Amino acid sequence: MDAYIALGSNLGDRELNLLRGVAEIGKLPTGRVTGLSPFYETSPVGVADQPLFINAVLRLATRLSPHDLLSRLRHIENAIFARKRTQRWGPRSIDLDLLLYGDMVINEADLIVPHPRMAERRFVLQPLSDIAPDLAHPVLGRRISELLAALRSDETVARI
Repeated sequence: MDAYIALGSNLGDRELNLLRGVAEIGKLPTGRVTGLSPFYETSPVGVADQPLFINAVLRLATRLSPHDLLSRLRHIENAIFARKRTQRWGPRSIDLDLLLYGDMVINEADLIVPHPRMAERRFVLQPLSDIAPDLAHPVLGRRISELLAALRSDETVARI
């Protein structure tokens, strides 16, 4: 199954954090990174008074279940990067979000797929469109490239 994971960082060596995140995801059992977008420097969303982010999206071929994959992503955030969740949408060394898992739709207390705000975020849609422009959003039924073209947002997203 193909899963799409968003990566973001705005603390420390942001680019190195993303590269380390990709490497850690690549170590997951029964998985292989099969696509990686360019990196983008992006303006923060939600809490504006914080450093700029670097964001990317990767495609992971995996046999892990969606819940197991999410658990392992949280482990990478917490154990490898010592992420502390002190402020919603606040600064962080790494953020790993499960965007899509095949064409599955999951709406549970601990897991929502597709990611509920992905279609509203240029910092997600731009890198996702780079590696999967024709992928259809399983709820909205529109291609990622169409969602990106239709997005009205004041976010700054610059390829680095």
